[in-house]
This record gives sequence, structure tokens and C-alpha cells, in this order.
Amino acid sequence: MLPRPVGRPRPPWATPSPLPSSAPCPAACGGSGTPPWPWAWPRPWRAAAAGGGGGTESAAPAPAPAPAPAPAPAVAPKVVPFRDGLVRPWSLAFLSDGSMLVTERPGRLRHVSADGATLSAPIAGVPADVFASSLKEDPPLQAGLFDVVLDPAFATNRRIYLSYVQRNSDSDSNGVVVWRGELTPDLRSLVNGRVIYTESPRIGGERNYGGKLLFDRGGYLLVTLGDRFEPDTRDQAQQPGSGLGKIVRLTTDGAPAPGNPVVSGGTPGLWSLGHRNPQGLAIHPVTGQLWESEHGPQGGDEINLVLPGGNYGWPRVSYGCEYETPIENCKPIGGGTSSGDQKAPLTWWGPPSIAPGGIAFYTGKGFPEWQGSLFVAALADKALWRLTLNGSTVLKRERLLDVGRRLRDVRQGPDGWLYLLTDEDAGQILRVQR
Repeated sequence: MLPRPVGRPRPPWATPSPLPSSAPCPAACGGSGTPPWPWAWPRPWRAAAAGGGGGTESAAPAPAPAPAPAPAPAVAPKVVPFRDGLVRPWSLAFLSDGSMLVTERPGRLRHVSADGATLSAPIAGVPADVFASSLKEDPPLQAGLFDVVLDPAFATNRRIYLSYVQRNSDSDSNGVVVWRGELTPDLRSLVNGRVIYTESPRIGGERNYGGKLLFDRGGYLLVTLGDRFEPDTRDQAQQPGSGLGKIVRLTTDGAPAPGNPVVSGGTPGLWSLGHRNPQGLAIHPVTGQLWESEHGPQGGDEINLVLPGGNYGWPRVSYGCEYETPIENCKPIGGGTSSGDQKAPLTWWGPPSIAPGGIAFYTGKGFPEWQGSLFVAALADKALWRLTLNGSTVLKRERLLDVGRRLRDVRQGPDGWLYLLTDEDAGQILRVQR
């Protein structure tokens, strides 16, 4: 059929059928699928215009899907002030509403609101016999109020536990004790308090106390006890019957916990020995095993996987040397770094030392790329370290954040961010967030 000239009316016989050209042939056509009307024949110029070919009309192809947007780059972590007004904060414990209890080494316990806006007055009922070292000594002395942890059944019994230094009334001898009390619902007072554990022996001096507390998955309380620094007493870290240089595991009443290793003549609750100054404890979120951070002397700071009955070597073996020794001439205390019956650290630093404080495994959602990492707060190094792990193997150590301030502790908050405590007279809580 010839094309109709422009401007000429269409004849009646050329009026198109109501049947659209794309419809199949009806039954009257014999079902061939080809329309019998000339105006319904295939129109190749339509197919060509639509990008088709072969003389057959086809629908225009669907547009290509838009490319997926590129993932947004991860926002770098940043350290922001969360709460100031604290004096030598040592530890914190989160409550169920996201607020926290914070210890100050001079002997105070405070409550901080979940948003950091409110810092309470000192909570009443903290033991009056906390012995705190002067804050003016250089190098600094270390006695005072240390850790705070909640009872596994805190929601029903309101119990908390404090570690601190108690001094004899008739001498300079002192040592770590663990105290248990109940926090009133208004968060203003501790009541029904008593000492449940006392370190033995007590000696003079005001350094290397340990003092870290942690409940394991069985509901038993782990307590770290340092060697007390003095050369004439540090050998007691290797004597099972002495409380110096040990980790003990206790019931909530302070008695030796069931399942502890059997060590003849061991100090009550003995879990492990051969420690110098254990400052951090954490339970591995997958294995449930106990990990520990420990100060060496000049160098020799350690991260240990602490097994029941394990001997961690101090002072028979070490990666550190005496403080007065030039680093270039550093000879390990004990004469070597390993011995057949001593447990080797998973990793160590120095010399020089970083002075590790608290440690925490990361399991939050705020930094998915950090899942399973171990974080280490460093006092002397003034930084936050991240350890990448494969099981109990340390694959990589990263000085993640140079904070420029002595970091006493690191904790993961219920909001998925990390919280840091600065060891300063004008102490702060800092938050690591995106």
C-alpha cells in the first residue's frame, strides 16, 4: 500500500480496524498469528526506529538498570570529650540504662548519666579506710580506690564490688582488699558493705598493686594482685603461698571458687602466678578464656592468655630490664625471655614500655571493621592500641589513636562506642565514635 499523500483525506476503506496491530490473529484467521489487514502488517521502519531488526516489529528494550551507588566511605573514628570533672579516674561500670559508675583513685565513686551531662556528687558509703597515695609524688605512687564491677545478679541484689588499698593501723604495711556493698536505687549510697577478701602478705611501698576485677562466665570473681615493685619482694610472685604477683578466683563471698587449680600450699583462690603488675582483664567473647595485660619493668609489657595454674614467669623470665639500665644495654631480668615451664606472652612491647592499662574485646556495631579486635589503653604511651587477632594469635598491632594523654582504661559501651579514662588530676571520660 502506497503512503497517503499529505493533506489528502483517508478513504473509508482505509480506516484502521479496532484490533491493534500487535494483537494476534483471532480464531477467524485460523490462528495463524498474522493479521490479514494491510495496515496491520509488520512495519519495519518502527522496528528499526526502536532498535529492532529482521523486519519484525518489537517493543523498545527496557532501559539498563542504574548502577548501584558506590558505598559511602567509612567515617574515620574520632575521640571526643564525654565527661570531665574527675580526679584520677581508674575504672567504670555501665548500668543497664547506659549510665555508669566511675571510681576516682583518691577514694570516691561517682555516677555519670548516659549522655555524660550529669556527674553526681560522691556516692556515700564508700569505705572510709581507702588508703590513697599522694598525687604529688614523682614518679607517681599508686595506692587508692581501683576497680568497680557489678554482681552478675545486680538487677536483683544491687551488689557492687570495689578493690582498693587498705593500710594497717599500726604500720605502713598495706595491701589490696575486695569490698562488697549494695547500691541504693537512688544511686546515692552504698549500704551493707563489708570486706570479702584481703591480700596476704601486706608490705610497705605504694606501687604495683594490680587491683583489677572481672567476673568470668561462671559468675566467679577474678582479682589481680601485683608484685609490689620492690626487688626484695618480687620473688614472691613465684611462691604459690604468697598473694603477691597472682591472679585469684573467688566466689561472691570471697571464698576460693570451685574448679580452681589444686596447688599445694597455694594462696587461697590461686588461679595463676608469676605476674608483675596485671592492669587489665577481659574474657574472650568466643572462647570464654581469660586475657590479661601486664606491666613489665623497663620494657616487657605483656598480653597473656591466662590458663588455670599457669606460671607467667616473672621474675625468672622477662622481656624487660631494670629501670636504671640504658635501653641499648637492656638485659632481661631473670637472664632470659623463656623457660620450659613458663607461659610465654601472646605479644609484648619494649623497651621502651607502653604501660598497658585496661583492655577490652570489641563486639559492637559502631565499628564493624573492628569486630573481634582487642583494644589496649596505654598509660606511658598515651595512646589506644588495636590488636587484630586470629584465635589467640596476634596478627597485627596498631597504635590506633594517639590521644596524647595517659589512658587508664578502655571499655565498650552499650551504644557500640569505646570509652576511655584519662589518668590525670583533671581526668576525663573520652568517647571513640564516628
